[in-house]
Amino acid sequence: MTDEELRWEAVKTEHLIKDQWIDFRKTAYRLPDGSVFEPYYSYSRRSYVVIVASDEHGKYLCVRQFRYGIGKVTIEFPAGGIACEGDTEYTVPDEKMVKSETPEEAAKRELLEETGYESDDWEHLLTVPSNATIADNYAHIFRARNCRRVSGLHLDEGEFLQVELMTEENINELIRQERFLQAIHILAWLLAGQADSKR
Repeated sequence: MTDEELRWEAVKTEHLIKDQWIDFRKTAYRLPDGSVFEPYYSYSRRSYVVIVASDEHGKYLCVRQFRYGIGKVTIEFPAGGIACEGDTEYTVPDEKMVKSETPEEAAKRELLEETGYESDDWEHLLTVPSNATIADNYAHIFRARNCRRVSGLHLDEGEFLQVELMTEENINELIRQERFLQAIHILAWLLAGQADSKR
């Protein structure tokens, strides 16, 4: 079968929740054999960035914070949503309206906000769907090297996190212990290792 023959056709869609954070939908699809399957739930959210960042001494910048989806405090890389993706506008926490930003601009902003660090050495590693089965947003993965501390944290309202400096061995052990629990962040770690080995 061709890709076109495998494609599902949306017959009807109901938006169950639609606000600035999420568009959660219930859709009926016509399948390739002509039958209709429903309900199929999916959602749209802002795409986001994940940054594997290391300082001038080779330590990796991680953050520790509570993740309500699994009800646990996790250790992960700095990350966050891309403000105003596309042509829409999004109100940032300081209540200024800003135009859309590129993924790299978002990565630089999120690194500074969550850690107080900046870098002049950036590399885009991969853009990948965050969950191709039920979501249409993307994760943009970046590597930032030789980061330097330039300020304190500038966290969003309701955001509470602790910055942790980690060695490569620390992160590998956390992954083995199932304490580094974000799948895209583990992918980012593997990609960063490949990228670093080529330099």
